[in-house]
Amino acid sequence: MTDQIYDVVVVGGGPSGATAAADLALSGHRVALLDRDGRIKPCGGAIPPRLIHDFHIPDEQIVARIQTARMISPTQRQVDIPIENGYVGMVDRESFDEFLRVRAQAAGAERITGTFTRITRDADGTIVTFRHKGTGETRELRTKLVIGADGARSNVAKAEVPGGDKIPYVIAYHEIIEAPDTATEGYDPKRCDVVYDGAISPDFYGWVFPHGRQASVGMGTGIDGVDLKKATADLRAASGLGECKTIRREGAPIPLKPMDRWDNGRDVVLAGDAAGVVAPSSGEGIYYAMMGGRVAATAASACLVTGRSRDLQLARKLFMREHKQVFRVLGAMQNAYYRSDARRERFVSLCHDIDVQRLTFEAYMNKKLVKARPLAHLKIGVKNLAHLTGLISETRV
Repeated sequence: MTDQIYDVVVVGGGPSGATAAADLALSGHRVALLDRDGRIKPCGGAIPPRLIHDFHIPDEQIVARIQTARMISPTQRQVDIPIENGYVGMVDRESFDEFLRVRAQAAGAERITGTFTRITRDADGTIVTFRHKGTGETRELRTKLVIGADGARSNVAKAEVPGGDKIPYVIAYHEIIEAPDTATEGYDPKRCDVVYDGAISPDFYGWVFPHGRQASVGMGTGIDGVDLKKATADLRAASGLGECKTIRREGAPIPLKPMDRWDNGRDVVLAGDAAGVVAPSSGEGIYYAMMGGRVAATAASACLVTGRSRDLQLARKLFMREHKQVFRVLGAMQNAYYRSDARRERFVSLCHDIDVQRLTFEAYMNKKLVKARPLAHLKIGVKNLAHLTGLISETRV
């Protein structure tokens, strides 16, 4: 039992938890960052310019700069979308997550390596119990508040927050491989490929994302019984990457819907995947995880200052104020277009449109729906309706 009393114990050292720990430590709070050792989340690794700017990511963490996104339909229709006025950065989660943890430690957070087991309370406050990595001993951390940033199937969320055991998710699986040095017929180190094909994923998509000398090749699905490794092998073969050396394999759940509540009304608030903040349709999570960590830190800091547990609600309120509409639109897209190969074919066809391309990437790069082109929004709405109307007619036939 430690005599140290922390202001906040952050459970989970991914982008969300590390960001929360760094922000709180820089604000002068006493913080412990509790994280399991050696955990690497399967992830394409794409980060937009806004993340690089807002979170001060140095150039050495960017392992590739993507200039084009290629959408591939079930019939192998290909639509290349150029990324105008910038690039999409790629990171390798193995080094990127550790960089964020080291930065949190440099800011003043105490790093502790171990596995969270439970939260209990006594007359003196809140206690986080964990199994220490080095000794295997059960140890305790006494704290005022807890931030649960321990992933999609968060043990903190399950134990402390209503609905924490019912977050919908897909299972993501990828393989990090040695990539060709130059462009080939099926692979380009400056292009991300997104494959909307039921043969790869019946309800989500597959991806080939360059990481400099490496590449992430994977897919996701929420349907039981899908052979993730076979689907990934098929995707590698189709991209001409079947013979490339495999460096590591990783799998994990990815949540698809933000939770209705992120705090327990007392001393716990959630962040990142634990709160369900991965974007529908795209599955993008790093930016939203880090923003989730930031708003959780803001809420925790407010609660520590005022002593009002209701201030923990600020985390969800601040996040949804800025991102609710984007999540709503992306969720509608996933529901409309991911149900069948016929719908995926229509979706890729829609991506031919220059207005769709520009607005999609403006929204991705800046993390907001762009309002500067109302006529383009109207045109896209009409085209989208036409595509869906055609699908409805085909279904009825």
